[in-house]
Amino acid sequence: MYKQYQRVKERLIEGALFLSGLFSIFITIGIIAVLFFETYEFFKEVSIFEFLTDTQWTPLFSEKHFGVLPLFAGTFLTTVIAIIVALPLGLVSAIFLSEYAPERIRVMIKPVLEILAAVPTVVYGYFALLFVTPLLQTIIPDISGFNALSPGIVMGVMIIPIVSSLSEDAMHAVPMGLREGAYALGATRLQVATRVVVPAAFSGIAASFILGISRAVGETMILAIAAGQQPRLTMNPFVPIETVTAYIVQVSLGDTPTGTIEYKTIFAVGISLFLVTFGLNVVSYWLRKRFREVYE
Repeated sequence: MYKQYQRVKERLIEGALFLSGLFSIFITIGIIAVLFFETYEFFKEVSIFEFLTDTQWTPLFSEKHFGVLPLFAGTFLTTVIAIIVALPLGLVSAIFLSEYAPERIRVMIKPVLEILAAVPTVVYGYFALLFVTPLLQTIIPDISGFNALSPGIVMGVMIIPIVSSLSEDAMHAVPMGLREGAYALGATRLQVATRVVVPAAFSGIAASFILGISRAVGETMILAIAAGQQPRLTMNPFVPIETVTAYIVQVSLGDTPTGTIEYKTIFAVGISLFLVTFGLNVVSYWLRKRFREVYE
């Protein structure tokens, strides 16, 4: 009787887990279906060639242009700034925690570092606008009150915990025998960390880099608050710009009537952003699989 009860219980648990997984798949399919349907309606009225090649984005003006390049230029610019800040600092932090820090210090520092990931992004946005931007203006007088540099730097700080934590986990999982073999051959601690541990953990490190980049590409509130809302095709970090996510926030505030061409633009840029992040995730998966095969 007890064994029969256990079997029924296990089947119920398996069924609940299966339904949970199926539910998440249906939600994902539903999101993609809505994006594709609304984007299809948008491209009935706007040429996809104009969308991909026009250098002006003014769908909310009387003279409408639907070139998405300025939005992606702003997204690319702020993402590059965030990467320049986050990837080196995150990797160095991970190397220190994995190879240099005593266990007691590692247990203390890692949770404190990960607290940065729990700070609401709206707080980061106002920190960029009210602290970082005035600080930059004292160094660079020509920088605008809204610019790409300030939110890019703060975004980099925000994604440091992602890069650092995942990279450190990957390096911590490298077998101790590899380190001991390198030490036995006369390698220094720095040589072991950079020439043995980092290459062996490269799949996890690369995945953390791609995940951090995806997080930067999809960031919304920091850019909506501190970057301005002026879509322009520029790589100048000192002027106001607008990103894909900031534009979606602007239109989604409720002032744009539902069903209009202006409203449908958010789905077109949304699916463009989805394809970019999906591509980054595919690259991350390929890198993880490729280098795992190399070092196994």
